[in-house]
Amino acid sequence: MTLFGYPVEHIYLWLLVINGILIILYLFFGDVIEAIDETTFIKPVLILAWIIFFSASGLIFEKLSFISSVFGMIISAIVAFLLTVLLNVFVFIPLANAEHSLSYTEESLIGRVGRIIISIPEDGFGEIFIESKSGMITKPATSIENIPISEGEEVLVLKIEKGVLYVVPYEYE
Repeated sequence: MTLFGYPVEHIYLWLLVINGILIILYLFFGDVIEAIDETTFIKPVLILAWIIFFSASGLIFEKLSFISSVFGMIISAIVAFLLTVLLNVFVFIPLANAEHSLSYTEESLIGRVGRIIISIPEDGFGEIFIESKSGMITKPATSIENIPISEGEEVLVLKIEKGVLYVVPYEYE
């Protein structure tokens, strides 16, 4: 079958090639696109995925089956829709949720012991390193008593305000 004067296999192949290029461009510029239009229900990556699945399954149906091209396009559209829904539900949505969930909350850091990795000057800020089961956490810190704390010293987190940990030197008893 021909479409627009070209064999359908060539159209499927060109769709694959063009969408492959668009996906590579989307890898580089996707954050910009998503920042411009954050509220859309259908994301550009889902449209690109649908076209890839449609053209790939259409090419397979054209080459390997004896069904008509029109019926192959209908089946390809259905297959592409189902695969895109599965990709969205089982990959994209969990990844989006994983970006927003951390393995700790700032409130859970209160009472924890950490080590100073950038010394805290008097009335200044440094950086604290806290080890946890999920990895290493580094946060800005300042002394609650406005005293200098040197690098490598262990400290106790007493409170958190605006993402800054307020600490005191930790003394073992």
